[in-house]
Amino acid sequence: MANVTVIVGTQWGNEGKGRIAHHVSKECIAIRATGSSRAGHTVLINGQKFTLHLLPAAIVLPNTTCIIGPGVVIDLPSLATEIRTLQAMGVKVSPERLIISPRAHIILPYHISMDKMHEALKGEQKLGTTLSGVGPCQSDKMNRIGIRMEDFASLSIQELMEKISHIIKIDNVVLNAFSPENVITQIHTLIDEGILNYRSLIVPYIRDERPILTPALFNDDKIVVEGSQSFYLDIDQGDYPYVTSSSPTTSGTLAAAGIGPIYVCEVLGVAKAYCSRVGEGPFNTEQFGPTANAIRKIGKEYNSDGSPRRCGWLDLVRLKNAVILDGITELCLMHLDDLGRIGWKLGEIKVCTSYIYNQSNGWPMTIDYVPIDSENCEPIYKTFRGGWDTSGCTDYESLPEPAKKFVEFVEEFVGVPVMYMGIGPDVNDIIIKWVTLVTLHKTIPRRQILPPFFYFNIFITCQEAHLIKAISFCSLIEQAFCRFVSLHF
Repeated sequence: MANVTVIVGTQWGNEGKGRIAHHVSKECIAIRATGSSRAGHTVLINGQKFTLHLLPAAIVLPNTTCIIGPGVVIDLPSLATEIRTLQAMGVKVSPERLIISPRAHIILPYHISMDKMHEALKGEQKLGTTLSGVGPCQSDKMNRIGIRMEDFASLSIQELMEKISHIIKIDNVVLNAFSPENVITQIHTLIDEGILNYRSLIVPYIRDERPILTPALFNDDKIVVEGSQSFYLDIDQGDYPYVTSSSPTTSGTLAAAGIGPIYVCEVLGVAKAYCSRVGEGPFNTEQFGPTANAIRKIGKEYNSDGSPRRCGWLDLVRLKNAVILDGITELCLMHLDDLGRIGWKLGEIKVCTSYIYNQSNGWPMTIDYVPIDSENCEPIYKTFRGGWDTSGCTDYESLPEPAKKFVEFVEEFVGVPVMYMGIGPDVNDIIIKWVTLVTLHKTIPRRQILPPFFYFNIFITCQEAHLIKAISFCSLIEQAFCRFVSLHF
């Protein structure tokens, strides 16, 4: 049986997916399935900070094979910089360890020009895009005129010029109408500066991932698929139009990686214990003033350029929606330590449990789902008094009781167990909860029957995390399974 773990974000990004990916990716094949140089993971290992954009988080681990998958759009200068930076930090980044899919598409300078022009023309309706060319690159991909890594590696200079010239003819019509200063005339310069400068470094990494990936699926090799961005940035399910140009959902991530859903053993959904968001778009639990400042300062919610992120309370309505639509089997609740300090600072912690929906045509009503016009929703909160201190905690049982009550409330509300909890900035500051089938009965709604591999996987995961408890766990399985059968059949 295949052994595939998928890691996806459940909010608007920056949840801590890199830490979880690093934690579960020892001795595996790790795939970065989607995203671009503007979406990334930050991993702190024993005080050393690794910032990863295009490369999987597992690249910093020994005995891993890493793949940049077909769904990634690649900015060549950024990739080159990332490879060289990691090599200088002592990380072995070599063609033996890193495969770049020839199916991945390339962001070129004219994509950035188009991105800037589109955003400028929107004026007050701008989306808050990163202006990195991701959207136009994805547009070319969907229009079937994109440049892939295969082209970069195999085409001659003349062939590349001919292919790119055709694309530029189309783009220049638009650029000339609205942004004539960005019209591209020097194809030779574009080819030289945007492509050829990186051929010698990057081409050795480009090879078909299928000869590695397909046998691994049938050999029970461990495969970790790292998603980028998060659920509410999904082009179909997110807060359109304030979304990315791809699908960061579980299904979209798997499609981009080239893995069928039948091979998946677990889907880890990563969430902050509060919420933050970058850019425009709905944010129902957003806070302002002292509350927002406290969350931002304690959680260090600032972008790489120092600009503050939007901050607010955990939205369990949105989280449950992501859990259901993404098929999440376990949650990873990050920044639990920060939430405790926020509680001490403010005297209370809030979570959204439902909305007052101000319908455009009708009376306000209370709902427990995310409508398409979610900006018309006002949150209804449950309040937890005080906070907690997680310093010195080494396992779930050592957590303060208020923290455990909070975690268990989240579990019960969203319907899946919280397996991992982040209690510090380092990759090792993670608590693994001892999940048993008895715990699952408390979190899984009645008559919701999950596939057998899920229960087997819980057993295996817990064995690895708590080997000393393996024998007692076997008896627990027998008792809990009997209870499961009696409840559901």
